[in-house]
Amino acid sequence: MKAFIFDLNGTMIDDMSYHTKGWQNLLNNDLGGNFTWDEVKPQMYGKNQEVLVRMFGPNRFTADEMDRLSLEKEKRYQKEFLPHLQLLPGLDDFLERAYQQNIPMAIGSAAIPFNIDFVLDNLNVRHYFKAIISADDVLLSKPHPETFLKAAQLLGVDPINCIVFEDVPKGAEAAANAGMEAVVITTTHQPEEFEHLQNVIHFAPDFSDEFIRNLIANC
Repeated sequence: MKAFIFDLNGTMIDDMSYHTKGWQNLLNNDLGGNFTWDEVKPQMYGKNQEVLVRMFGPNRFTADEMDRLSLEKEKRYQKEFLPHLQLLPGLDDFLERAYQQNIPMAIGSAAIPFNIDFVLDNLNVRHYFKAIISADDVLLSKPHPETFLKAAQLLGVDPINCIVFEDVPKGAEAAANAGMEAVVITTTHQPEEFEHLQNVIHFAPDFSDEFIRNLIANC
């Protein structure tokens, strides 16, 4: 049996620029940083607390402060992105076709449940997924494979039979570390940024791509 595991932000929805903008605003205007867009963008992976540590070091914030800042950033992101919230082209059809063919699907995201619920419930797509792994469900973030391995375990599918949809190099690397092939959606990163990874089988701008559509028929 084959299974599909989806990253969320930047993979199912094209929102990474809103996350980057939200972080840049918080880091600079609220926390006194002076980070450029190009400095913030590469840090858009892993848990929010890890982003804060990467930008300010390990001793700047307490755990409670990082939790508060994380939630505040996500509230701002959701308010700004909600009018633009939609699945990437072709994804609604892809999910429905896979669902009708009983292909197990999961979400493996570094987002907190607050953000995952925001997407799944506003777009009414929660019923497609048999498993949801969030930042709260793992100890180690991508590129560690824990997120995807837990998703495969909950689906009851061998990791080697899982195809991961990702948009960032660290996510595709996590898939490689889990022994999974990856399809990269090029919303935020270009193919040359994944040259070091041997598990990437295809690049596409969205889910209307013919190769991706054919994945269902080949399961």
